This record gives sequence, C-alpha cells and structure tokens, in this order.
Amino acid sequence: MKRILIIIFLIFPILTGILFSRSIASDKDVDTVLSSAEAIFKMMKERNYSGIWFFLSNTSRDAIIHDTYTNMMNYTKLKGKGMTGSKEKVREDFSSGGPIARAYWESYLEEFNPDMVLEQSRWEIGKIGKERAQINIMYKKAEKPAVIHMYKESGMWRVGLTETFRSARR
Repeated sequence: MKRILIIIFLIFPILTGILFSRSIASDKDVDTVLSSAEAIFKMMKERNYSGIWFFLSNTSRDAIIHDTYTNMMNYTKLKGKGMTGSKEKVREDFSSGGPIARAYWESYLEEFNPDMVLEQSRWEIGKIGKERAQINIMYKKAEKPAVIHMYKESGMWRVGLTETFRSARR
C-alpha cells in the first residue's frame, strides 16, 4: 500500500506538470492564431495591401493570382490587345502592394467592411491543431458564425481567405 502511495505521489506531480505545460502551449497557440487573424482584418482596415498579402495562406495567394491573371488576360483579349506580363509579375505586384493589388483590394473592400469582424463580431476559437485551426466569428446580425480557416505555414499562422469564403467551383 505504501508503494502505491509513493508511486502516486511521485507520478502525480509529473503528470500535472505535463498537463500544465500543454495548456500553456495551447494558450500561446490560441493567442497566436487569433492575433494573426486579427492582423489581416486590421491590414484591410488600414488599406495596407502588402500587409494583407503577408497574412494570407499560400492557397489563397495562389487563387487570387490565378483569378487576377486570368481576368487580366480575358480583358486584354476583349479589348483586342495582347497582355504582357506573367503570373509571377502579378505575384510580385501583390507582394509589394502595387497597382494591381490596390485595384484588387479596393474592389474587395467596397464589398467587405473589416469593422464588421473587428468591432461588430464576437470571436471564439474553434478546432485547433498543429497546422490547422478555426476561428468562429459571429457577426451581431448573423444567424451562424463565419468559420475562418487558419493554416500554419513557414512557422506562422495565416488566414485562408479563399478557403473560408469562396464557394466550391463547379
């Protein structure tokens, strides 16, 4: 009986230490996920286009580049002009907050007000894992929350904007 009590007294502090350290790491991860998501909406509000780009997931960046480049090609064909440029030039423009990025994000922000998320919504962390997380954002007039998809890429949490809001392509 004494051996069992000794083992319990020895193991219990070790187990509590492990569980406590996991909850601290988890709280830190939650804070990091929420901070990254908040940052992108603040960048939108400030019209900081290269900042928005920085916090986007790779999938979102690729989708935006593809759509923008395709639309530019279609427009120049419609006007009877050839397009000079490449997807890489579009990527560089978005990264630096150039004229293509400005036009894209200004158009985006005509339809989306970041204050709806920053000031008029309640945020709750959803599922969180090593490389994926979800944030439930409940707008005051909504019936259901928007579920923001977050991805850990290159050691940083990034917002999956197109993964969250784009409907499935047919």
